[in-house]
Amino acid sequence: MHYGHAQYLPIAPSFFALLAAALGILLILVQIGVLRYAYMRLGVSSGMAFFLLFGSLLGSYVNIPIAKLGSETMVTEREVTYYGMRYIVPALTNTPGVILAVNVGGAVIPTLLSIYLLSKNGLWGRGLIATAIIAAICHALAQPIRGVGIGLPIFVAPMAAAIVAALISWRDAAPLAYAGGSLGVLIGADLLNLGQLQGLGTPVLSIGGAGTFDGIFVTGMMAVLLAGFTGGGRQRDEIAASRPRRRAW
Repeated sequence: MHYGHAQYLPIAPSFFALLAAALGILLILVQIGVLRYAYMRLGVSSGMAFFLLFGSLLGSYVNIPIAKLGSETMVTEREVTYYGMRYIVPALTNTPGVILAVNVGGAVIPTLLSIYLLSKNGLWGRGLIATAIIAAICHALAQPIRGVGIGLPIFVAPMAAAIVAALISWRDAAPLAYAGGSLGVLIGADLLNLGQLQGLGTPVLSIGGAGTFDGIFVTGMMAVLLAGFTGGGRQRDEIAASRPRRRAW
């Protein structure tokens, strides 16, 4: 198989720049103290969280090929628009078949971080429930897009993750939203729709790539925002608990 052209931005450069700008604004909000408790509740340090989000953004360019599917007629358009988002159709030449790949920024990094957050916060049971619910929502709304793969409206995953996580556990909403949202999209939108990938006319079918990467990345930023809203109460409780109690005479 020829993989040289399998590496490409999953979304149009203008939308990629918007996501990068949004990440920069989020960094500023945290650094000036607006979201001062965010990373305590998310379960990772501020530096590590932004390193992972930044790595996820850059990693969206990298696809790891895992299989080759049968050959088919490819879409000739260079961009495909879906719910206002513009997705890039990779141009592969002399390709004997369709490449099935895993996107580093949209699948590998979010999966590893989700497992870490669920383990660190002891949320395996609630995390499985959140993931199952979000996966069902994403599976119901995901649609095959010719030339791209499986598509999901960008705000479905973040909104579903925030609502489901808050209902399951308000204080643990941030890690639940990230893990449930990321894993829910990958399972519900991508993995459960593998049977619909044939015949879409795209040279590269990327799990966590075009069609779902934007939703997964926005879910990660939303989890940081959610952590800022849910962390203050826990922080005050921990400070109060750490203070020595006065003896009653």
